[in-house]
Amino acid sequence: MAESGGDRKRHFLLQNNGKTEPFSSPPRGGGGGALPVQDRQTHGAALLNQVRQLAPQVEAAKIEQQKVGLEEGFGLQIEFGSFPDIELAFESLARERSGIELRNVRHDDESARTYATVFVPEGKLARFENLIADYLDESKDKKSGPKNSKLLNAISEIRMASLEALWTDDPSSLPHSDDENIWWEVWLPVRGDRAGVLQQFRQIAGELGFRIPAGELQFPERTVLVAYGSVGQMKQSVMALNSIAELRRAKETADFFDSLPPGEQPAWLDEMLSRLTLPNVGDDVPHVCLFDTGVNHGHPLLEMALDNADLHSVEPAWGLDDGDGHGTGMAGLALIGDLTVQLASANPIHVGHRLESVKLIPENGANGADPKHHGYMTLEAVARPEIVEPRRSRVFSMAVTARDNRDRGRPSAWSATIDRLASDAEGQGETPRLFVLSAGNVTDPNAWAEYPDSNSTDGIHDPAQAWNALTVGAATELVNITEPDAQDYQPIAPHGGLSPFSTTSQTWQAHWPLKPDVVFEGGNAATNALGASWMSSLSLLTTNFKPADCLFTTTNATSAACALAAKMAAQLMAEYPTLWPETIRALIVHSAEWTPAMRQAFLSPAGQPTKAQMGNLVRHCGFGMPSLNRALWSVTNSLTMVCESTLHPFAREKGKEPKLRDMNLHRFPWPLEELQALGETPVEMRVTLSYFIEPNPSARGVTSRYRYESHGLRFEVKRSLESESDFRARINAAARDEEEQTRTGGNDPGWVIGKQGRHKGSLHSDIWQGTAADLASRGVMAIYPALGWWKTRPAQERYNDPVRYALVVSISAPEVDVDLYTAVANQVVVPIEVTS
Repeated sequence: MAESGGDRKRHFLLQNNGKTEPFSSPPRGGGGGALPVQDRQTHGAALLNQVRQLAPQVEAAKIEQQKVGLEEGFGLQIEFGSFPDIELAFESLARERSGIELRNVRHDDESARTYATVFVPEGKLARFENLIADYLDESKDKKSGPKNSKLLNAISEIRMASLEALWTDDPSSLPHSDDENIWWEVWLPVRGDRAGVLQQFRQIAGELGFRIPAGELQFPERTVLVAYGSVGQMKQSVMALNSIAELRRAKETADFFDSLPPGEQPAWLDEMLSRLTLPNVGDDVPHVCLFDTGVNHGHPLLEMALDNADLHSVEPAWGLDDGDGHGTGMAGLALIGDLTVQLASANPIHVGHRLESVKLIPENGANGADPKHHGYMTLEAVARPEIVEPRRSRVFSMAVTARDNRDRGRPSAWSATIDRLASDAEGQGETPRLFVLSAGNVTDPNAWAEYPDSNSTDGIHDPAQAWNALTVGAATELVNITEPDAQDYQPIAPHGGLSPFSTTSQTWQAHWPLKPDVVFEGGNAATNALGASWMSSLSLLTTNFKPADCLFTTTNATSAACALAAKMAAQLMAEYPTLWPETIRALIVHSAEWTPAMRQAFLSPAGQPTKAQMGNLVRHCGFGMPSLNRALWSVTNSLTMVCESTLHPFAREKGKEPKLRDMNLHRFPWPLEELQALGETPVEMRVTLSYFIEPNPSARGVTSRYRYESHGLRFEVKRSLESESDFRARINAAARDEEEQTRTGGNDPGWVIGKQGRHKGSLHSDIWQGTAADLASRGVMAIYPALGWWKTRPAQERYNDPVRYALVVSISAPEVDVDLYTAVANQVVVPIEVTS
């Protein structure tokens, strides 16, 4: 899309553009590997023997549980293991009406086996004996073979669950020594009585010697808290603590880069402040709310934008000030960006937003001696400013991440808390929130020297895998080294390339979201024959936390990029104050473009890039570097249409299982004649769909009925050779049943990422490239639902809830002088304000 200049025009904000239609998914072919052929009698007898050997262990578990005070709810955790490379039908193991609950599912890469841990109440072991007995009884055979063969033929072993069976974290993060004390992240089931299960666990675990701080996280089917104790202590307690569904290692927060004071003179700041205008305290403007180490707002720049009443802390004993420097540095960037640019300019600086600060971590970058869960602290951090100013428009910016990347895209309690807050699950979606998160950093200078391979191997850090957040990586245009005696150094990243500090989702499994979403300036590093280091000239200039000593300092990496992204979000919110958080996120992503350096690094230099190469590019660089101008304005030959809408993805009729319900059909005001007149001229269409899911985290299968997301949405565009009725029938079985002699529109190769690659997470963006004549007939789009736990977990009674989404569509003819904007404006009933 072309950059705007004096020709800037406001985007089209379309109201009630979507027409709702009944929807059901067309049938698709199945898949999966073949089950092993088992000798029925030998295999069945072996499994039956293993189940019967569990009977004395059930009794022993009951005795252990009585010793610690349980009076009811006795039972045993049992682990089922599959044969290598065989999918275990783990959902068939659960019988929730009988109290038999699937606790977790994990896959062992080394053995290629899948393991499922199931809680079996006292007296219910016979359920599995009966399953095997029916399998052995030839009189109960079905046409497909022995009864229950799909489940039992895949099972290689049945045994009592050990500590390892409950460990769903990276196996290497479980200490080998029984004497080592760690902070455990304990995931508890709800079991129809969340408060009772939690109270019982706290009481029993406390009596067993575990230290459990206050605070827990609540998700639809799990409660998460932290406990401190040894590995040996946990091993001995697993049988007694029969309510544990999963165990993970609690996260530690990341260390931050030290600041280097550049020594600028106060007079430079005074001159810049003379050109700066800011909103006043109490003005109804967006606020960037920083979750960090606090902010020292005595700095002459920050005191103008941050009121005393807008300073908060999750722990009063920590105070409000910044003793580390990181939070104050982020404040300067979130307010006006890289100070180097502003100091070197003579132009007026108008800022339309203000700042808030919540001290999320103390100076030492840790949680303190008795840490609360990071997700719980984030809940507290959101509550502080919202209690004081509940109606304020704000974007939450957090550059605090875990030290490691062991989640590899899998939702954590922390990231799920971000998703829950963003979707406003507690408030039934009434007031969603926009979160901007740093992706986390490659911090080892030795790794920088391995650029760009080090970006590929160091994954995005928790909680930046959150589906609903805008996750920000780092790119850089800083390549000029100006330090004295640095003649032998060379910048590591090229101009416009991915920053050496940026983490990626390249090592994640393919089903997890495409992250980062975008990249902003995060600085560069330099290298010589002795190794790599970072330099002030390759960093961003910002506000120093000790202004009495020095006014300015430098910062870098994804923290800096995150602050710049939050600033852009606030600027968009100021210009379009009625837009939803989902829409602001969409506009930022929609405005992003990959630089030539990014394309050169990840795409083949010859021919059309493959879908695999494009996926590689997105998992490293997101959708590119955003542009404020493109996000804010349309121009004559490049226009953007923004639609906010709702639909009901699911419905349930009495006595039936929930089913897919609605899709929305959008018919956009389209510059048909102008595009047809351009004929074979190359043009682009970009589509971005943004929505927030409600999370339901547990390690019970990514695509099972226990899936993480409440729902999914997909977009599809009418193809050039399709009639509208054919288009509806292609994607909608409900419409197909109504139509006769429908035909498909064939393949649609013009999409850059493609349907299979773009529909991951809760933000989907793609670019169609082709001729103007081909684009002329593509002005109809459909938004339709995909599966989620609202449908597959009917006991939660969320199947009738509506969802909302933002759809952003752009048409661009960058090589020609054509007025597409006016052609669309003439079709819009409501006059659109145009500025120039």
